[in-house]
Amino acid sequence: MQGRVALVTGAGSGIGEASARLLAERGAKVTLVGRTESELEEVAEKIRDGGGEAIAVVADVSDSDAVAAAVALTVERFGGLDVVVANAGVNGTWAGIDNLSVEDFRSTIDINLVGTFVTIKHAVPHLPRGGSVVVTASVNGTRMFSNTGASAYSASKAGQVALTKMLAVELGPRGIRVNVICPGAIDTEISDNTEIENEDVTIPVEFPRGAIPLTGKTPGTSAQVAELVAFLASDAASHISGTEVWIDGAQSLLQG
Repeated sequence: MQGRVALVTGAGSGIGEASARLLAERGAKVTLVGRTESELEEVAEKIRDGGGEAIAVVADVSDSDAVAAAVALTVERFGGLDVVVANAGVNGTWAGIDNLSVEDFRSTIDINLVGTFVTIKHAVPHLPRGGSVVVTASVNGTRMFSNTGASAYSASKAGQVALTKMLAVELGPRGIRVNVICPGAIDTEISDNTEIENEDVTIPVEFPRGAIPLTGKTPGTSAQVAELVAFLASDAASHISGTEVWIDGAQSLLQG
């Protein structure tokens, strides 16, 4: 990552923070994008304390103009852009279709899927050959469908995988790689933006709940996911594109 420039959305906590800090530790200059200025500045300060370079930019990824401004500031400040980690997302409202409003469904899609599209769209004109895009999706909507009421969230995550594959083909001739990671249970704060209204959704079958084959009940860590992000962003993954990688300790294979 020495000499590279990375833009990370959702960088104020969880996977975004861990990824930004690891990329900076390995030599990248990092732009931190998120909606909470205090969180972003705290992460930026940690990076600077470690000898790295970072700037914080407040932006909602569903706001095209705000994301475009964040990308422009990155290029102006650091002289280019090499890596994009499209990580920002919310769980949104989990509810049965009878209770899930159109507004709640659209809000989740706007942030998770449209936000990913907007982030990549504005970044691509600045990415050189060898540039890398890493999208954070989920086991939900890709290999796990047992979380009842997660229709909006799962649809957005499945859409991210399809978008990744389409763009990997489109951008391949330009030397830009696009990959997507699918975390399972990870110790992040995403549950803080979840509205649970799915208690009334019952499925007349039993399936395993809770266990993660690799670790039992212990979830993965943001640091472990960051290692995967850093690998896909690096030259070590120079021939990997259009690929989804599950990082869930085989959880989704058991609970799918």
